[in-house]
Amino acid sequence: MAEQSPQSEPGRTEAMEPMLIFSCSGASAHGQITDLAARQLDAERAGRMSCIAGVGGGVEKFIAEVQAAPAVLVIDGCAIDCAKLALASVGVAENITHIRVTDLDKDEPQGGMKVHVERVVEKAKEKLAS
Repeated sequence: MAEQSPQSEPGRTEAMEPMLIFSCSGASAHGQITDLAARQLDAERAGRMSCIAGVGGGVEKFIAEVQAAPAVLVIDGCAIDCAKLALASVGVAENITHIRVTDLDKDEPQGGMKVHVERVVEKAKEKLAS
């Protein structure tokens, strides 16, 4: 039987997870949007959020997990694409669906964070469905 992650519910194995979700979670408002959107997608079971800091920090558990993942969603806040680059640094460039918040929202978020998080979540769902 496959080992269950702490976020998995009983009876749900890692093999049943559709994809891993990574967010840059950077210091800007756009980084905060990536984190909140990734957490919402995780809560809605669109995939399972994992730790980009662990990947970038060379933690073998996280590197092995992402290298074995059938699909990966990466949400970056800006054009620097830190999360995507962290994955590329460990050889993960295939099977990635990438979203950049600044491609959806050019300016600093206005009108409440929830509006921008929902926009990113909807864009992620669209990309994953195609």
